[in-house]
Amino acid sequence: MGSQQHDLNHYFDFVMKLTIDSAKVIREAIQGGKNIETKAGDWDLVTQYDRKVEEILISGLSKEFPTHKFIGEETVSTNNHLPELTNAPTWIIDPIDGTTNFVHSFPHTCISIALAINKELEIGIVYNPVLEQLFTARKGRGAFLNGKSIRSSSVEELANSLICIEASYATIEDIRDIILGRLEAFVSIAHGIRTLGSAALTLCHVAMGAAEAYHTDNLMPWDVAAGTLIIKEAGGCVIDTNGGNFEVMSPKVLAVGNRKLAQELVKLIKHADARTQQKRLRSIQA
Repeated sequence: MGSQQHDLNHYFDFVMKLTIDSAKVIREAIQGGKNIETKAGDWDLVTQYDRKVEEILISGLSKEFPTHKFIGEETVSTNNHLPELTNAPTWIIDPIDGTTNFVHSFPHTCISIALAINKELEIGIVYNPVLEQLFTARKGRGAFLNGKSIRSSSVEELANSLICIEASYATIEDIRDIILGRLEAFVSIAHGIRTLGSAALTLCHVAMGAAEAYHTDNLMPWDVAAGTLIIKEAGGCVIDTNGGNFEVMSPKVLAVGNRKLAQELVKLIKHADARTQQKRLRSIQA
C-alpha cells in the first residue's frame, strides 16, 4: 500500500468517526429548542448548532492534521471571504446543510464534508443523523449508503424522470423569474418535481437513483463538494448549468444519473431562460 493511500485511509476513518460524533449535536437539537439568527436575509437561517458542529469538525481535524486547510460555511460567513482552493489537502465543510429544514425539525438535514487534494475531490461524506442515512464515497472506490453500494438512475427520458429543483430561491426577487421559468419548463415535461431543501442530500438522492436529476444555481462549495463526488462514484455526472465543466468553487449545478439526460436538461434550461429574457424585454418596452 502506497504512502498516499495509507494517508487517505486514515483521513477517511478519522473524519467518519468525527462526523458521526458531531452529528449528536443535530440529533439532540431537533428534540430541543433552537435559537435562530438570520444571515444573508430572512430566507437563510442559522443557529448556534451550525457553528457548534463546524467548530467540532474543524477543531478535531486541525488537531489530527495540522497542515490541512479548511473551507467552511460558518468561517467564511464570519470572515466574509471565500478562500482559494489550493493543492493543499482542504476540507470543505457544511456543518448543517438544510438549515431551514433543521430549524423546523423537517428531517431532511445533514452534515456535508469533503476532502480535496491537488484540487481533486478524494473523500465525500453526507450524513443525515435524523434518518440515519450515511452516504460515503472515495475517488475510484464507488459510492455507498450505510455501507451498501449505490448506483444512479439509467432513465434517459425527461418524461420518465423525477427532477429536483430548489424552488425556494424564487424568494430572491432579482432571479425569481428565472427560477420560476425553469420550474415551469420542468413541470411541463417531467414525471414529477421535488424540492427538498438540502443540496447535499438531494445530490445523494440522485446518486442512489431515487431521482434522475437535480438543478440549482446560487450555491456555495460546501453545499455540493461531497455530494458531487458521491454522484460521480455512483455512475452519474455533474456539469455546469450551461453544459460545461463543473467548478466546485463556483457551482452552478446540473446533476444527473446519466449524461444523455444532462444534455436534454441543458437544452430545456436554455430555452426557459430565453423565454424569460423575452418577457423581461416586453416588460421594459411596455
